[in-house]
Amino acid sequence: MMKTLLLAVLTTLFMGSATQASAQLAISDDEAATQRTDLILENLMYQLPQLRGSYVVMGEITASDIDGLDEGSFIVNGGQSYNFLITSDDATLYLLSGEPVDVSMSTADIAAALEEERLAAERERLERHQELTAFVEGIPVRGNPDAPVTIVEFSDFQCPYCARGFTTVEQILEKYPDDVKFIYLHYPLPNHPWARPAAIAAVCAAEQDDNAFWTLHDSYFHNQQTINLSNVLDISREFLDVSGSSIDFDVWSNCASNTESEAYQAAAAAVARTLATGDTYGVSGTPGFFVNGHFINGAQPLNTFEELIEGILEEGGR
Repeated sequence: MMKTLLLAVLTTLFMGSATQASAQLAISDDEAATQRTDLILENLMYQLPQLRGSYVVMGEITASDIDGLDEGSFIVNGGQSYNFLITSDDATLYLLSGEPVDVSMSTADIAAALEEERLAAERERLERHQELTAFVEGIPVRGNPDAPVTIVEFSDFQCPYCARGFTTVEQILEKYPDDVKFIYLHYPLPNHPWARPAAIAAVCAAEQDDNAFWTLHDSYFHNQQTINLSNVLDISREFLDVSGSSIDFDVWSNCASNTESEAYQAAAAAVARTLATGDTYGVSGTPGFFVNGHFINGAQPLNTFEELIEGILEEGGR
């Protein structure tokens, strides 16, 4: 059963229906159908000047499931297709802006469908949260490791919006020291040339010491404007050295810069895995956050996170 909203009355087509009917008595059905569509097209061209000069092809007109209305379509310049309904006397044509819409549901049906959508979204969110929790096992954590709220960020060290997100995360961790833990996942974008080598360098630092990872994480965001592709590894070593890190710099350097080494290949593979994981969950730009599985896209203001975190805490951290 076709049910639709008639969204716009296109025009009234004065077809001389009585005269036309008598004239068609002596012609075939196919000829009558052709004459009908041709005359409708002439009227469309007249009533819609924007169609003049375009190549418009009328489709077949057939009976619809609505009493007194036939249905058809026309294609403009071999591309866009437009559907319409037309009164059976060819007097008025209604142009449709979309596909038929089912409006047959009762209030109870709609409420039940909306509840099922909500439950499905919640199941999907919980599954995503569980999968991400398993994925980030062993990755450096900032905040309370046993906190009920987990923020997983997919980010890019060179991204200016991620630098804003970095500031927001610092504010969140300061406000919720016991309730939130934070995990950073690498999502270097292809148009940011030093983001990937920085991500690999950070992974190599984390192999030895979580604090060394966070040193690079913070330093990259604080010094974005001074870093470039040619100095990223040298300046990374400076960040680590100035911080007093006790990591083995020879081991770190072999991992961060020797592209032939197994350590480098493993670190690069780790970055590739986080990229692929972000893609799996719909991340397409940076930053992208998951708060107990709830997706927050982009560098959103602090209150966006606060409202979500407070809601999770009220539900017992679920």
